[in-house]
This record gives sequence, structure tokens and C-alpha cells, in this order.
Amino acid sequence: MGQVETNMRRADEILSHTNLPSNLDWLILPECAFTGYNFASLDEIRPFLEPTASGPTAQWAIHTARRLHCHVTVGYPERSSEPFSSPSPSPAPMLPTTTTPSPGPQEFKNYNATLTVSNNGVVLLNYRKTFLYYTDETWSLPGSAFYSGPLGGLGSVTHGICMDINPHKFIAPFEAYEFSNQALAARSPLICVSMAWISALAPDELAAEETAKEPDLATLSYWVQRFVPVVDWCRGSGAAVTIVLANRCGRERETGYAGSSCVLRVDGEGVKMYEALGRAEEKCLVVDTNMRPKFQLATNN
Repeated sequence: MGQVETNMRRADEILSHTNLPSNLDWLILPECAFTGYNFASLDEIRPFLEPTASGPTAQWAIHTARRLHCHVTVGYPERSSEPFSSPSPSPAPMLPTTTTPSPGPQEFKNYNATLTVSNNGVVLLNYRKTFLYYTDETWSLPGSAFYSGPLGGLGSVTHGICMDINPHKFIAPFEAYEFSNQALAARSPLICVSMAWISALAPDELAAEETAKEPDLATLSYWVQRFVPVVDWCRGSGAAVTIVLANRCGRERETGYAGSSCVLRVDGEGVKMYEALGRAEEKCLVVDTNMRPKFQLATNN
């Protein structure tokens, strides 16, 4: 956490050891990719907040997009230029003892964001996480809406960040499927979610050598459940939708992440998976969506 330059060098190293195709379309990194995610307070994350679409993460994304000739999406903690004029974010109801520092007179609005740039380094989208997890609520305000719309050469995309796929604040009905229904309403053929999804397993269990390269099947199953409206629509219409889930892995303090980044195809035959990384596998997953998916996760029988 907080080792931004070190983490950027690590990302560059991983990319340099990956057999990337010359016609790569999209490189997607996790939520708060270089700063880390599990900050305990506004005061702790404050030194790592970056100005909107112009901080170290943005510079890395622009440089990498131009170097690899592909679109790049990467998560970062955003410090906007908007003065703070509304009440400070409040703690989630599930953790009533959590406190949030009150903003000072020079405070500006902060967001948990992703930046997407085109293959020639032009900023296309600065998306702000709409449904906040309790960790976000100590320092971030919610964005105004999920994003569905054009995204450069990628076409029509619905994009979110991690908690966006869950019921709002875990209070809304499970079957509300807010994010999935947005993607369905927009008829998006491509859905992308950058994540810092926590695992139910203990960090030591996640890192166990015998299972580190195996995806977390319980997490994968839950992610698929959160897209039931899209699955049902594809089943009935025969349409095809690609879903990209880019999660972080490893450990921050006592928090372990589920890894298991994957690319799914949903069509008239059910849910298929092109490929997935292991729960503790730190590498770049390369998928050609023109090929047949390797695994059938669920059928419509």
C-alpha cells in the first residue's frame, strides 16, 4: 500500500514477461491499482490522492496505451477540483463504530475512480464508483451513476468498480441487480469491472501453494449470480455479452483479495469462461475473445 512507483514498476515487469499480441485491444487493471486499496481513513489515503486524470496513474496509463497501442483502464483514488460543500461521507450502517474525518476548509471532493484512455493516449472516461463499500466511505463520495456508453474503439461498454455489482449498501434486495440491469437496459455487448474484491478465505489460505493458481470458485459463482438479468436476456434472445472482471490479488495488512480475474462469455448456451487466474496468481491474463471459451460454467438446461 502506498508504494506507487514500486507497484508501477511491478506492473511494467509483469507486462514485459507477458506474451502480448500485437493487436491488443484493452489492458484492464484493478481498483486502486498502484496505491493499494485497504486504507483505514481519509488521513491515511490523503498523500496518495491524485488529481483528476492527471496524476501518476494517468501518466502511466497514457504512456502504456501509446506504447502498447491499446486502450488502458486503471483504478486510482481521485482528488477532484470540486470544493467540498456537502456533508462528509458517512460510515456504512453495517459498521456503526466507523468514523469519518470531517473535511477541513481546504478539502476537495474525493472519489474512487478509474481512468480509461484510448490507444493513442487520449482520456476517454473518468468513472467514479457509484456503490461504495465501507472502506471507501471513510474517504470517498459516490459517483452519480454507472457508466454505459461508447468507449473509443471498444464500442459500447458498461463499466463499474467492484461494489457496483452488489446490492446498494447490501440493503437493497439481492434481486434488484442494479448494475446488471443497467447493462441490460443499455444492451451493452461488453461489460468491464475493475475490482479489489476481498476473499472469504484467510490470507494464509489464499497463499497456500497447492491452491494459489486455482481460481476462487465461490467468488466466481457469486460474480456470475450478480449478472442474472444479462444471463436471462442472452438465453432468451441469443445475444452474446462479454464480461471482464479484473481483480487484485495478494494481501494488504490482514485483508486478502480473491484474485481470480476472468473473462466470461454469456450467450444463448449459458455462461462460459475463456480463462481465469488463480486466487493468488499475480500475472497478466491474456484472452482472445474471437476464440471459443474453454469452460462452461452454467447452462440453460
